[in-house]
Amino acid sequence: MSHVVTSGSFLTLHYRLAGPAGDIINTFADKPATLSLGTGELSPAMEQRLMGLEEGTHATFELPAGEAFGERNPEMQQWVARKLLAQMGDPDEQYAVGDVVQFPTPDGAGRYAGAVVETNETAVRFDFNHPLAGQPVTFEVRLIGVL
Repeated sequence: MSHVVTSGSFLTLHYRLAGPAGDIINTFADKPATLSLGTGELSPAMEQRLMGLEEGTHATFELPAGEAFGERNPEMQQWVARKLLAQMGDPDEQYAVGDVVQFPTPDGAGRYAGAVVETNETAVRFDFNHPLAGQPVTFEVRLIGVL
């Protein structure tokens, strides 16, 4: 009996996410990822592409700009005071444009990333948009196991 992906499936898979500038995530050379559908680990647009696929499927999907991770939201760019950054992390850290910094979520349970877009003496401006927000995305997947 073949196992097909449904909402709530637990998957073992290799996947690759790429934007115009190249791969953002690629597990093909490494060990596979395991994730549950419906828990927010993949965006809804990507979960939608996986529905109904059979175990063993190797597929590549082209998602149009903005579909995988939404459009870029200018309000997701925020200045963070260096004092606050020093409290949260390494006080001696140097922030350079293009660096990606992990922040704890307010409840402390998760993390989210911000990319440095600008710095001055008292603060650093981060872009909390997903790096692929507003861009076309290539989503390649090989389903190893479906439970």
